[in-house]
Amino acid sequence: MIRLNLIDGEWVGGAGERPNINPSDTRDVVSTHAQANGDQARQAVGAASAALKTWRWTTGFQRSEILDRAGGEILRRQDELGDLLAREEGKTLREAVGEVVRAGQIFKFFAGEAVRSGGDHVDSIRPGLDVDISREPVGVVSVITPWNFPIAIPAWKIAPALAFGNTVVFKPAEPVPGCAWALADILDRSGLPAGVLNLVVGSGRVVGDELTGSPLVDAVTFTGSTDVGAHVLAAAQSHRAKVQLEMGGKNPLVVADDCDIDLAVRVALEGAFGSTGQRCTASSRLVVVESVHDEFVDRLDRARQGLVVGDARAEGTTIGPVVDAAQLDQDLRYISVALNEGAHVLGGERVETGVPGHYLRPALLVGTKNADTVNREEVFGPVASVIKVTDYDEALAVANDTEFGLAAGIVTRSLRTATHFKAHVRAGMVMVNVPTAGVDFHVPFGGSRASSYGPREQGSYAREFYTTVKTSYTDAFEGRGRA
Repeated sequence: MIRLNLIDGEWVGGAGERPNINPSDTRDVVSTHAQANGDQARQAVGAASAALKTWRWTTGFQRSEILDRAGGEILRRQDELGDLLAREEGKTLREAVGEVVRAGQIFKFFAGEAVRSGGDHVDSIRPGLDVDISREPVGVVSVITPWNFPIAIPAWKIAPALAFGNTVVFKPAEPVPGCAWALADILDRSGLPAGVLNLVVGSGRVVGDELTGSPLVDAVTFTGSTDVGAHVLAAAQSHRAKVQLEMGGKNPLVVADDCDIDLAVRVALEGAFGSTGQRCTASSRLVVVESVHDEFVDRLDRARQGLVVGDARAEGTTIGPVVDAAQLDQDLRYISVALNEGAHVLGGERVETGVPGHYLRPALLVGTKNADTVNREEVFGPVASVIKVTDYDEALAVANDTEFGLAAGIVTRSLRTATHFKAHVRAGMVMVNVPTAGVDFHVPFGGSRASSYGPREQGSYAREFYTTVKTSYTDAFEGRGRA
């Protein structure tokens, strides 16, 4: 069965087909998806533009009911959808089900936000005038999502877009079309009118350029690499579309000299290697004060060796496969570069399971310098480097010495140190004694510098991107009685 694209309320074929391959077993075809062409992408944008004329005037309650139905179905099907996610992306089944639950919670949250439109009524400085400040939908929104969170990230972009009265054209990442199709199907059956949500599966070169460069697109929200993000920004700004970019990080976790070593190891292990390290918020730089360095590295390496690499859906697996062959090659290349630059590499070799898959043993790179390639560029895999520093002051300086600014963490027993770190580290999200990866769905997500551009995602802060502000004046007395 070929999974089709959704354009203007109809499920349609494409210019070709592409198999969706299981990274745990590359012999397994999860599904086959029609590939949209440029003309179909233009049709999808046109359909969204036409549907906006009526959808934007629906009540918040009408939109809320649709989002609530979709969230409810996602939660009811969490085991089925979690299995699909694990199978197509390689995330362990426990993590995959957790991500599906998060997606359902996001739709439920924005079902509530849909009826809280916001706005203000203020007094004018001139007598007899009323001033209303209201919010309106920004318009047609292109949603371009990555492969590492194939249902949660689409949820936290699509749900607020729809909640605030926008229409959507959705392009998922090529390795993970299955979850995208399931989400579009759920929303379609939840009562969305034709054209309000359109799904186009295809390459960035064919589909993505239309979704960013079309003058009918009013806003683009993108999560992916820094290089592609720069291209998206240039294309969207050519017609003055609103842009929101989340592009990655090189996140530090500082291990202070007064830390609880057991806690530090647990925080680093989860932050660096959870979700196979394929998270923009992963703790990829472990900045460790020298007085605890050797003990921390020894204990973290023993914990790393206890991680079980295997099929994402198998019982007992704690690290699934890398998403595809290209990502595996990238991980191995960075490990090789680190070795050539003087790092001592623990782990980092391919794992043979008897089944063809993209398996990599988590790598710990010891003895690195912050200037090393692996500490300047995002690897996006189960690869963490250790940087030894003399004290907290140097740790903070190293933590801030990066072009990125997404997340940062510290493990310390000192409230004073924690407070100083939160104030002075240059990151949009700061964690104390918890992993850098993991943000609740109702709080803002985003960073600074090369990590993010535009308003924050998630929670009530999402309103800043998906709406525009209108200021209206009314002469309450029709000009009577004024001097």
